Amino acid sequence: VIRKKFKEVSIVGLIGFLAPFLGCSALAYYLLKWDIRASLLCGVALSTTSMAVVYAVMLETGFNKTEFGKGILGACFVNDLGTVIALGLIFAPFTYKTIIFIVVTVLVLAFLPFLSHLIRKVYAYRTAAIRTKWVIFVLFGLGALALWSGSEAVLPAYLVGIILAEFSSADKAWIGRLRTLTVGFLTPFYFIRAGTFVSIPALISAPIIFLILLGGKVLTKIFGLYPVVSLFRKESNERWYYTLLMSTGLTFGTISALYGYTHNIVTQEQYSFLVAVVIGSAVLPTLIAGLAFTPKHLLPKQLKHTLPLGDNAGEE
Repeated sequence: VIRKKFKEVSIVGLIGFLAPFLGCSALAYYLLKWDIRASLLCGVALSTTSMAVVYAVMLETGFNKTEFGKGILGACFVNDLGTVIALGLIFAPFTYKTIIFIVVTVLVLAFLPFLSHLIRKVYAYRTAAIRTKWVIFVLFGLGALALWSGSEAVLPAYLVGIILAEFSSADKAWIGRLRTLTVGFLTPFYFIRAGTFVSIPALISAPIIFLILLGGKVLTKIFGLYPVVSLFRKESNERWYYTLLMSTGLTFGTISALYGYTHNIVTQEQYSFLVAVVIGSAVLPTLIAGLAFTPKHLLPKQLKHTLPLGDNAGEE
C-alpha cells in the first residue's frame, strides 16, 4: 500500500501526526499550564491514529479491499510511525544501551525476511505453529531489549511489522489466527494494566480538561487533515470519512500515556485525562464517520445493502 500510494499516505500520515502533536502540545503548555515534558508527552499521545479501530472498520465495511481503504490504512500506519519515533527521540535516554539496542535491532531486521521465509518453507502448516512462535519470539525479544535500553517496546514491533508485511500477506488464514491471538488474548492484558492507573475522581473533578483535550485532538486533526485529504479525494463524503477515521486514537495513544506515567513525565491525573481522551477519540469520530459520511458508492457491491452503519464504532 505504501509503495503504491506513497505520496498520499506519506503526506496525509505526516500531517496527521504533526498537526495534533504541535497543537495539543501548545494547548497543554499554554492553556492547561502543564510543564514542557508533560506537554510534549500530551502532544505525542494525542497525535496517534488508531490502526486497531480503523482496521476493524475497514474489515466491517469491506473498504480494506478498495484503494480508498488501503490509502486510509497506509496513512494511519505512517501517522503512528511518526508517533512512535517521536516518543523514542524526545523521551528515551541515549546511552550505551541505546547503541546496543539500535545495532541488534538493525541486524535482526536485516536477516528477518530471509529467516522468516526459511522457517515458512520448512515448518509451515504443521501443528507446532512454528511461524507464530517465531514472530512472537522476535517481538518479545526486541521488545525486552527496547525496555532494557530505556526505549519503548512498540518501536521494534512497528519495524518488524513493516519488514514482515510481505511475509505475512502470503497466508491470510495465518494472519487471521495471529490476529485472534493478539487481539483476543494479549491485548486485554495490556489494557487492563493501563486502566488500573486511571483516577476516576480526577476525571470527575475536572471534566473541562477532558473536553479541552478531546476538542484539541479532534479539531487539530480535522483542520490539519481535511485540506490535505482534499488534494487526493474530491468527493465530500470521502474527504470527511477519511479525515474522521484519521482522527481516532486508542492503542498507541494509551501506550504513550502509560510510558509517560511510568517514567514520571506526567502525573496520575494527567495520565487519566490522556487515557480518557484517547478512548473518547476512538468512539466519537468513528460514530460520526459511520453514521453520516460513509462513501457508499465505494462500498463493495455485496455490502452496500447489508452494512450496519454505526455498529462498528469503537472496535479494537
